[in-house]
Amino acid sequence: METKLSKLPHGRMAHVKALTCQGALRRRIIDMGITPGAAIFVRKTAPFGDPLQVNVRGYELSLRLSEAEQISVEYDERG
Repeated sequence: METKLSKLPHGRMAHVKALTCQGALRRRIIDMGITPGAAIFVRKTAPFGDPLQVNVRGYELSLRLSEAEQISVEYDERG
């Protein structure tokens, strides 16, 4: 199933499918290791959903909801 990282429930593993952002934001996200094909795990979300705490390539990162909205991910619905 494909969705935006911002919509992925916490505790779920997914793979990055595409980045829809451009320019400096795209460069920043890629520099953090979030590239197509990378496995990403949503560890926690703040009470109002912003920011998200994710694990990618062995690193803990915090992403704003607006940044997570620019990342398309694919995950297995079964678990």
